[in-house]
Amino acid sequence: MVFDVGETLVDDTREWQAWAEWLGVPPHTMSALVGAVTAQGRDNADALRLIQPGFDLPAERSARIAAGRGEQITEADLYGDVRPALSELRSLGMWVGIAGNQTSRAGDCLRALDLPADAIATSQEWGAAKPDPAFFTRVAEWAPGSPNEIVYVGDHPANDIGPAKTAGLRTVLVRRGPWGYLWADDPVGGGAADWVIDSLTDLPRLLR
Repeated sequence: MVFDVGETLVDDTREWQAWAEWLGVPPHTMSALVGAVTAQGRDNADALRLIQPGFDLPAERSARIAAGRGEQITEADLYGDVRPALSELRSLGMWVGIAGNQTSRAGDCLRALDLPADAIATSQEWGAAKPDPAFFTRVAEWAPGSPNEIVYVGDHPANDIGPAKTAGLRTVLVRRGPWGYLWADDPVGGGAADWVIDSLTDLPRLLR
């Protein structure tokens, strides 16, 4: 069982608010733009590019770190069902991994939380980001078992469900975050996933 990070395990509200403050716009403006690019099926970073044309995400992340305002993931950012669900899955003998489109800094933050997971990795650490097939090739090599024995859990149809299925993995769409709610009933979102859930605590029941 391998989990995406943003809006699957981690509530991204604080990070989007940090970007709003960094770019000098109200949080509700940032939220509206994230919703707009989500509805259009665009990359979420496009919300930042709408505010600042030519926006360079890696450069701006480095600038935030240099200013002492780098990204953070704390216990308060985890959804409430994360620890109970991951703990129960491991108690059932399931191997639990966490791998998403995140920076190495985010990976360090996640590891510092001592989550009930067997391994944690990020796209920056692997040098491949979703939806690149190389990311899911790496997942299949990283997690034990054959691809059809690996379940990838995420909220995003284009980054999570589609490419994971193409790689031969089983998939779960969690209905939360802008993408999870918007695409849950769409043929390429929830309709393409093996399961659609409202809470991570639904997983042990599904997989027994």
